[in-house]
Amino acid sequence: MTIFDADDCCWKERRSGLDLPRGKDATPPRPYIRDRARVIHSAAFRRLQAKTQVLGIGEGDFHRTRLTHSMEVAQIARGIVFTLKQGFEENNHPASKWLPGQNLIETISLSHDFGHPPFGHGGEVALNFTMRNHGGFEGNGQTLRLLSRLEAHTDDYGLDPTRRVLLGILKYPVNYSRIVRRTAPEAPRDLRWVKRDDWKPPKCYLATEDDVVTWIFEPFGSSDRDMIRQLKDEPCDDKHGKSKYHALDAGIMELADDIAYGIHDLEDAIVLRMISSHDWDAIFSKIDDTWAQEFKITRSTSENLFSGSGSARKRAIGLLVNALICSVEIRELSEFEHPLLKYQASLTESAEKFLRQAKSLVKNKVVNTPEVQTLEYRGQQLITSLFEAFASDPARLLKETFRQKHQDSKSLEEKNRVICDFIAGMTDEYATRMYERLFVPRRGQFSDRL
Repeated sequence: MTIFDADDCCWKERRSGLDLPRGKDATPPRPYIRDRARVIHSAAFRRLQAKTQVLGIGEGDFHRTRLTHSMEVAQIARGIVFTLKQGFEENNHPASKWLPGQNLIETISLSHDFGHPPFGHGGEVALNFTMRNHGGFEGNGQTLRLLSRLEAHTDDYGLDPTRRVLLGILKYPVNYSRIVRRTAPEAPRDLRWVKRDDWKPPKCYLATEDDVVTWIFEPFGSSDRDMIRQLKDEPCDDKHGKSKYHALDAGIMELADDIAYGIHDLEDAIVLRMISSHDWDAIFSKIDDTWAQEFKITRSTSENLFSGSGSARKRAIGLLVNALICSVEIRELSEFEHPLLKYQASLTESAEKFLRQAKSLVKNKVVNTPEVQTLEYRGQQLITSLFEAFASDPARLLKETFRQKHQDSKSLEEKNRVICDFIAGMTDEYATRMYERLFVPRRGQFSDRL
């Protein structure tokens, strides 16, 4: 039986092999503290403040952006880890020493949406369509690409985070080509006819990061390396496949992400009157009574959500979030040997059912409404047009740093990936101003800075 050490230094290694020591370092040289500092000070982190979460940036100043969403995910993930550790200390659970520390889980959570392009899923669909013959695009895969290659801190390794941070980011450990549907839809001649459901990307990492993922998995045995790449569903002609596994830290981050989406985005929708008390009652009536009683979720919780009082609503939202955090448990997967893969975080059955219904409510009453989808479609068209423009004459139109990368690229796939990287990193506002500069008469003067 293999004995694993939670303090094994392999998880604190960086791909560059560099530690970048300084004469007097204000940041203690603990790897995960340094990772967190690099994330917070990165341009990708700042850009999240101007990227769409669910509702567009220009639609108001109350609802969440990608930045505030990521901060809430980090706080929820901290709560999950803290609660689990408290429970484990009482019964000396073997998973206790494998739970991520606060700096580690915050780093993973704060950076988990780095790769999402402007205009939310509309931008993601647009880039996947334009990259359909060149390796595709997917937001989570772009996050790994940014952290490990693109973001400014090192020349070749991005932010050069530790191995365990990259393992925690890897929600879907299967590459694009293995999981994408076997038969691509027919590409329409007119870009306005690109349908969202035809060009939604599979959940994956991009094949350009195969070497990064191989490095991440090096500490695992061959059996674990093979198993974590297994699929839950195989791709078919008209449907993408689905990955089956991820590591412990990625699972905690994903639960925190789901809670933030299902509950905090629910709050946005209530305030904007997109979800009514009647809509909520349909979910509330199905909550498991035992679970609700345990966490004091009562009829007054519903009343507080829709009372019109900001304080009452906040208390109700906090109650629901706390109930979900306290409903996370650790289960063991016998398929794996290494504890970081064997131990998995999940919600209890009652909590999982409630959260699934809350997420479905947000999706049906907010995300899939014509009001939101018309904005996503507009963003999709804008991003597609930008890609076509840059691809038509990159030496003339690309920003200088990307122009040089484009010129240095050897294949058409690499050249288009440079254009994709440029657009994916834009904020909603930057992409809009770039579009106006290129296509809208009397907008975008020489003196206007992008």
